[in-house]
Amino acid sequence: MFELAIIGFLILLNGVFALSELAVVSSRRARLRVLAAAGRKGARKALELSTDPGRFLSTVQIGITLVGILAGAYSGATFGSALSQWLEFRGVPDRIAEPLGFGIIVACLTFLSLIIGELVPKHLALRKPEEIACAVAPAMTLMSRVAAPLVWFLNISTRLVLRALGRTAEAKETVTEEEIKSLIAEAESAGVLEADEQRLLVGVMRLGDRSVKGVMTPRTEVNWLDLTADEADIKRVLIETPHSLLPVCEGSPDAVVGVVQARDLLASVLQNQPLDIKKRMRPAPVVPDTMDAIDVMAQLRAAEVKVALVHDEYGHFEGLVTPADLLEAISGPTPIDDAGEEQVVRRDDGSWLISGWMAVDEMADLLGVVLPANRDYQTAAGFLLSHLQRLPKVGETVVALGWEFEVVDLDGRRIDRVIAKRLPSRARATY
Repeated sequence: MFELAIIGFLILLNGVFALSELAVVSSRRARLRVLAAAGRKGARKALELSTDPGRFLSTVQIGITLVGILAGAYSGATFGSALSQWLEFRGVPDRIAEPLGFGIIVACLTFLSLIIGELVPKHLALRKPEEIACAVAPAMTLMSRVAAPLVWFLNISTRLVLRALGRTAEAKETVTEEEIKSLIAEAESAGVLEADEQRLLVGVMRLGDRSVKGVMTPRTEVNWLDLTADEADIKRVLIETPHSLLPVCEGSPDAVVGVVQARDLLASVLQNQPLDIKKRMRPAPVVPDTMDAIDVMAQLRAAEVKVALVHDEYGHFEGLVTPADLLEAISGPTPIDDAGEEQVVRRDDGSWLISGWMAVDEMADLLGVVLPANRDYQTAAGFLLSHLQRLPKVGETVVALGWEFEVVDLDGRRIDRVIAKRLPSRARATY
């Protein structure tokens, strides 16, 4: 009975080492830092172990190797010979009883070691890696100090071999944008985040990847006031515009001199005062169309009027951006535009009817495709034009990224509506 207890203890000890190894390796350092800052016992030691995996893995491997050697030798010497003698007593020939007895003991020990000493502890470690890492870290740290000379030798030997292979033993903690999005999606599916929260977080990340050109209101959709126009034309623009902030130009949209709030001018009209646009006009920051949307947000925060005028490298007016444009980029555009058209519609055959003005990164998320990192287009229409290199006709198609895009409507020279159909697997493999 005493011998069984020793074997059971060795198997459990092997399980502790396996548990410790996977828990520390699987732990997220950011989470360990939070636990350490909160005063969690063992968190700082766990963080130290995770930042020096070479020393920790050498310590664990020493423990696992010693336990395996002791368990194999002790079980073979104690139970193997006893089982062989029992088999001989039962009439099994000597030449068969001895190897059979040792073989049965080795098989049983291997099975127990795999289940109790490896698989079960590792499954437990994967469930709560940070909590388990904090619990085992003090003991593992103590063991690494006790076996310091051997740990140092194994660690140095490992580094030398890795260096000979052209690799490094340094642990690089890198997190990609895809991993963050996957983690957010996992948190949403697990109920930790609401669906709206998940959408906002992804929107913030998307905003960080956009230039101001991807969030601005384009020039073709901007209502503007002309200082050279007569008062009747100015009043007509004020009556018809849905916007509260209007650029003020001198003869051409490329000659923007400031912005004015429509309500200030309407107040003058209601009070039967003359329209003095220059008196009501205020300066607005001018930003290049290549500027990051996040940087524009900082400029709007400090601006007197919450609007920025976007110009290209030649000084031409491209559009304007307001806090509402940035908020829409984060939360997603309204499903229906000003003309009452839906931005995207799922059709009965599984295809998508997409508006040309839909942001191309949102289209990519919808279709599950990866866009080139360096691109000079911001909308679905721009995506098609980059492939065609010309203005398409209604009915023309573009095959790209495993999808077929068909132009179904043009608004003048602008691509207004596109149908996206997923290609069959065999056809996708050729593109």
